[in-house]
Amino acid sequence: MTPTTPLPTRYLRDLTVSALGLGCMGMSAFYGPTDRAQNLGTLNRALELGVTFYDTADMYGPHTNEELLGDWLQGKRDRVVLATKFGIQIAPDAPGGRRINGRPGYVRQAIEGSLRRLRTDHVDLYYLHRVDPETPIEDTVGAMGQLVQEGLVRAIGLSEVSPDTLRRANAVHPITAVQSEYSLWTRDPEQGVLAACRELGVGFVPYSPLGRGFLTGEIRSPDDLADDDFRKHNPRFQGENFQRNLDLVREVQAMAAQKGCTPSQLALAWVLAQGEDLVPIPGTRRVKYLEDNLGALDVHLTPDDLARIDAAFPPGAAQGTRYPEATMNSVNR
Repeated sequence: MTPTTPLPTRYLRDLTVSALGLGCMGMSAFYGPTDRAQNLGTLNRALELGVTFYDTADMYGPHTNEELLGDWLQGKRDRVVLATKFGIQIAPDAPGGRRINGRPGYVRQAIEGSLRRLRTDHVDLYYLHRVDPETPIEDTVGAMGQLVQEGLVRAIGLSEVSPDTLRRANAVHPITAVQSEYSLWTRDPEQGVLAACRELGVGFVPYSPLGRGFLTGEIRSPDDLADDDFRKHNPRFQGENFQRNLDLVREVQAMAAQKGCTPSQLALAWVLAQGEDLVPIPGTRRVKYLEDNLGALDVHLTPDDLARIDAAFPPGAAQGTRYPEATMNSVNR
């Protein structure tokens, strides 16, 4: 299946973006060794195929993912809607090896660092990566709003927030998008945050819409993952959980075969079908997977298809938490 060209667009409040974006995290962090030339080739192919929405964060690497994007963006900046995030600091002495910082003074420090690494004078969408429990969300968002006033940021977003936090934040400054994990095996946003986004006119950006690669059917054993791949420490990829989740993926594979598409395309088409206000950002380092993912835009799921998928993969079907315990404490705040 070949991708649709030009790609359809969707709206995140006041931003117009391609209906599928590209998550760039794996090009620099968490998923084992990477290849710079391969990454640049994938970025170039994505832009050629009409992808306009690119997602990074200062903690990916840390910093090296923004630097990669900064090099690639030269001569292309006006064709790209660029999103980055701040708020997670690598801290080996802290629980989970990281510290959450949403203090107003740090907001300024973080954007200055990101702009320098990205080699640009503004970011289109600037997210708070995780909510700082020690800093009122109103204070963090107030400082982010100041960046909009100064033209350093076009719009602001939040990641992994609760409906109440979103409402409090939006009362201070319009929130353009919420980014949270959402896929067939992570349907937490259906418990309130999606409804809150729609109530407030906020767009929604699902990350890991392919279940960190599990829903592709390409991962058949924990041994398929590199030793330094963080998924080896993810409860869903361990022990009995792995096998039970693999059984679910086989259902997706069977339905995809009947539909004449790949499992990845079926899983992404399901996310896309949840509403025109959703813009998934599947990540990949390889052109062949990029092209396969974009083919999801040509997959039409009927109401019967959606009902069958929902029956095979209902909310809560995946076994294991989506992060280790220390990291789970920082989501849905």
